[in-house]
Formats: sequence, structure tokens, C-alpha cells
Amino acid sequence: MTLPHDLTELRSRVDAAMREHWKAFLVEGILLAILGLAAMIVPPLASLAVTIFLGWMFLISGIGGLIVTYWARQLPGFWWSLISAALAVLAGVILLTRPIQGTLTLTIVVGAYFLAEGVATIMYSLEHRRELSGRWTWMLVAGLMDIIISFIVIAGLPGSAEWAIGLLAGINLLFGGATLIGMALAARSAT
Repeated sequence: MTLPHDLTELRSRVDAAMREHWKAFLVEGILLAILGLAAMIVPPLASLAVTIFLGWMFLISGIGGLIVTYWARQLPGFWWSLISAALAVLAGVILLTRPIQGTLTLTIVVGAYFLAEGVATIMYSLEHRRELSGRWTWMLVAGLMDIIISFIVIAGLPGSAEWAIGLLAGINLLFGGATLIGMALAARSAT
């Protein structure tokens, strides 16, 4: 696919794609909102699930990294790549063998992540305000919620570690789903 040279053509293509696929965005938004509500209802279970999921992700990516590093051992940066992959394997093993203890560290990381995601989402929404008016306010609300969530988590440490990951992931999923629902409905009304 080639990129259009004209910004107006790009805008019309994006608008057309949003109008054409608004139902897919709506279904995804509803699914995310339901998963978010489930995580908010049982946050300790959701926290444990997220910790275990991240443990597996680190472990699998670390093993993959070790394999790729071995195949590319003649390339520059071999030792750095090997250390990075080994750290991912170690992090995965620790999270999988001690998921409850890993929640405190993950809570700190999640708080920082929500702060960064909130700022990025706000900046993205401001770009949409200029380029695709009508959809940016939903993204702005999602970004502001992410920043509020990060401050709640960080201020409540260490007690927030038990419930924070599951609850915050649930809130994030709920508002992300609401964002997609809002964007889908805006695209539908534009048709």
C-alpha cells in the first residue's frame, strides 16, 4: 500500500475506513468494557492473572531472544542482546514462581505505565482534534483517566499492590472500551 501524497486524501481514507468498519470498533469496545468490569469486580484475581500473564510474556520473549541471539552471535552487540534475553527469562521465572510478591514491583511499573500512557493518549487526542474532529474528546478523557489512575496507585503503595493491578487494568480496559465505543458511534453518525 502506498501512502497518499495529499493530506486531504489521507483524511478522507481514514474517515472512510472508520465509517466502513465502525461495527468492528463497537464490538471491540464492548468486549474491552466487559473485561474491564470483570477485572474491577475481582481485582485481586485480576492482579494475579496479569502478573502470571506478564511472567509468561517475559519468559517466552526471553527464550525467543536467546534463540535469536544464538543465531546472530556474529553480529555486533551479541553480549548486550544475550544479557537482555537472560534478564527477560529471569524476570519471567521470578514472576511465575512468586506472582504474589511480584505484584508490588508490577504495581510500581503499572503506575509509571499509566502515567506515560495518559500523556501519550492526551497528545494523540490533540492530534485528532486538529485532524479528525469529532473523535478526540473520547481519547482525551481516556488519557486524563490514565493519569488519575497512576497517581492513585503510586500514592497508595505498598497497600495498593494487592488490588491495584487488577483494578487499574479493569479501569483502563473499561475506558479504552468506552473510547472505542464513542469513536464507533461518532463514525456511524458520520455515515
